[in-house]
Amino acid sequence: MNPDPASSLPRLICFNKPYGVLSQFTPEGRWRGLKDFIAIPGVYVAGRLDADSEGLLLLTSDGQLQARIADPRFKMEKTYWVQVEGEPGEAALQALRQGVQLNDGPTRPARARLMAPPPALWEREPPIRLRAAIPTAWLELGIREGRNRQVRRMTAAVGFPTLRLIRAAIGPYSLDGLAPGSWRDADMGA
Repeated sequence: MNPDPASSLPRLICFNKPYGVLSQFTPEGRWRGLKDFIAIPGVYVAGRLDADSEGLLLLTSDGQLQARIADPRFKMEKTYWVQVEGEPGEAALQALRQGVQLNDGPTRPARARLMAPPPALWEREPPIRLRAAIPTAWLELGIREGRNRQVRRMTAAVGFPTLRLIRAAIGPYSLDGLAPGSWRDADMGA
């Protein structure tokens, strides 16, 4: 019996990772794993997203594609929607655009702008902590590197701690229309 040729084609999966889910199939401690959402053999995470962050996670069965997505040398921009405590002004945005100094060295320049709250944004479970006396704002940040907790450290470095972090896109792949906890096959030619 011949194997199905379609089953040997590489796959690229877009997954909207909910808060509290690890970027691995196995759960750890209080965090759930991807196996609770994705039951596709032979796909592996291309890049990581912290358990306390939400949004786009790519998985693929193609090792070369996995390396291109995850490796900053290929400069695939990652776009984040960031809810911060306070209301950043032009000086903070300009600092992000120029690159900020972190304890492990300066960041590359980022694409940074204020934005309206993302359209059709789902409720986070658990909800973020809000304080009535302190306003919040949304930023869109585009970065081309991937240090540990980088976006959170960048917004803190300019005086605006991150309250909620959602990865909206990786290169040409986006969350568009993808509900939390759901996935779809991506167009490999994108």
